Amino acid sequence: MSKLLLKAKRGAGHVAHVTPESAGWTYVGFDLHRAVAGQTVSGRSETKEVCLVFVTGKGVATVNGRDLGLLGERMSPFEGKPWSVYVPEGCDWSVTADTPLELAVCSAPGLGGGLPVRVISPGDLGQETRGKGTNTRYVTNILPENEPADSLLVVEVITPGGHTSSYPPHKHDQDNLPAESYLEETYYHRFNPPQGFGFQRVYTDDRTLDEAMAIEDGDVVMVPKGYHPCAACHGYDLYYLNVMAGPKRTWKFHNAVEHEWLMGR
Repeated sequence: MSKLLLKAKRGAGHVAHVTPESAGWTYVGFDLHRAVAGQTVSGRSETKEVCLVFVTGKGVATVNGRDLGLLGERMSPFEGKPWSVYVPEGCDWSVTADTPLELAVCSAPGLGGGLPVRVISPGDLGQETRGKGTNTRYVTNILPENEPADSLLVVEVITPGGHTSSYPPHKHDQDNLPAESYLEETYYHRFNPPQGFGFQRVYTDDRTLDEAMAIEDGDVVMVPKGYHPCAACHGYDLYYLNVMAGPKRTWKFHNAVEHEWLMGR
């Protein structure tokens, strides 16, 4: 199995854990918790900033003892926009599940920006459609670069069954602005219906990295460098939650030259 693929764990608990140390990189952390009603998930941001994304379910959130109220509304990542909480560095946070809850904890280095805690509601989120034909997908920007944060970029994407995504293949592994930014990235995948599957390839121009992975419901893929397109098999819509971070908080990508002609179709 590819070292870039973290297979799904079933049931409740701390079901996914990616750190810069475990991934062999510098910036991105990703954790996924599943809790039953009444259970509490908690942590401390320490020197990192955190974005808590309510992938599914509802819960009461607190940061440094401040009650942020009951957040979350959707019971499936394929139904509407998420609720999220931005947590700056040096904060204690917790979420107590009111319903079955799937909570993503997206993290990256805090840079002392002094930003406040904030709740990000569905009404705050912009959505866009990218691509055309069988390359159409639907993007929800949770923490885009035009919203305040130190390092984190967070986005959700829905790719209909039979469609491709993160395609034509693009990469962002060079600190070469304004042409390209260096960003590490994780993908958290879900399928509807959940027995579905798809594929993701992570590869470099020289093919020193070239991994093709079958992805299933709940899998996490790590993208340290290279191109990283996805394909959703017919009949199964694909959701993924992206977390990106690097030395500069901007998303500037480079398309694979041999496939860039597809942009004109």
